This record gives sequence, C-alpha cells and structure tokens, in this order.
Amino acid sequence: MAQQAGGQRSALRSVPEDPEARSYLQDYATFMEAVPFPSVVVDHRWDVVLANSAFASLFRGVAPHPTAMPGDNFLRFVLFHPDASSVLGEHESSWCLPMLAHFADAVQRHGHDQGLQAIRREIAQDPIMEAAYRHGLPHWVRAVGEAAVEHDGAVRPLLHPDPRWGATDCRIVAETPRTLRDLGCTRLTMVLREPRKPVAPRRRSRDRRTASHLTVVPTPEA
Repeated sequence: MAQQAGGQRSALRSVPEDPEARSYLQDYATFMEAVPFPSVVVDHRWDVVLANSAFASLFRGVAPHPTAMPGDNFLRFVLFHPDASSVLGEHESSWCLPMLAHFADAVQRHGHDQGLQAIRREIAQDPIMEAAYRHGLPHWVRAVGEAAVEHDGAVRPLLHPDPRWGATDCRIVAETPRTLRDLGCTRLTMVLREPRKPVAPRRRSRDRRTASHLTVVPTPEA
C-alpha cells in the first residue's frame, strides 16, 4: 500500500482503522508518486507512513539494519544507521543535531509514548549521543538559533547515489494538509537543487554498539 525504501509495506502503521483515512492515504500515496523529489509522510514517532519512489531511490544503497532503515523510521535512520552519513551530507550538524532537537520536543509532547521511549533508551546507551542530547543540544540550539532546527525551508546537503545529482543540496519543504495533521502525520519533501562539485560518498562500517555517530558535542562551556 505504501511504497517504502527497501520494498512495499502491506499495511499502514500508526493510522486509525478508519476506512476513510485509509482510502485517503492510498490516494495520497498515488499523489506523492507524481512528485519527482524524495517525499515522506511520518507520524510523531517518525515512523514512515508513506514514501514515494524518489525517497526509496535516494536511500537505495544503504545496508540492511534491524531497527534503523529509512523506510521504517527516519529518526532512527538519521541517529543510528552507520550508512546515514553516506547519504546525508554534513550528517552531524545538518541532520543529526536538528533531528535530536525535534526528538526532544516530541518527548515533551508525547512523553509516555513507548516508541519514543525506546528511542530515548537507545540514545542513553551511546555516551556521546547522550551527552549531546542532555547537555550539548540546548547550547547548540541557543548558538545556531531556532531557524537552524526547523525543517521547513532548511537547505541541507545530500550525497545522492544517482550520478546525475551526486553531491547536492536539498531544500526541505514541510507541506502537511489538514487531513494528514488530523492523523498526527507530517509530510516532508526534499527538493533537490543543482548538483555541487562531486564528492565521493563516505562509507562507514562502524559498529553502532562500539562507536558513536556523533564526534563533536558542543558543551555549555564551549
């Protein structure tokens, strides 16, 4: 029903069993397929509800992962997948820290959600990421300003596997109609811009259990 990176999902997740809602999402999936840029609909946990073929194409080269595939939960992919930096340019500053900030906001609004709490526990298992979340993140937000955290309108680097794009930038457009909002969902589209000078994608094979994905954590004293 919903096309995902890595295959087709047979049932929508995090969506009420209301037939009208399902019918709407089926039609919305068809609508998204007409968009040439990567586009994804996520719920408040960042579970992927819908994604178009361009989204799947962007992440087609990432290796399998038990919990952090981009077509399953985009937040987990950004934070925990060892291949995230091979697609998401300037991974730490442009993607990881903004997503941590949005996660912190989601935890404040949905503190008892089991899915969010599971992500919170996984963050706590990584000493560097935990330090970033608890201590570095508030300082970083104050330093860069709220505009750097906001997804809508942000221009962020990508390393697209299609050589026609290669190293490029995308402008993230958050465009969520009322029906999606009522379902607790948000739609994000990555509008690709003219390619920059080609840069070889960085492939990382670090074990998530022994190495953090964050290398520099700004502290209040920095």
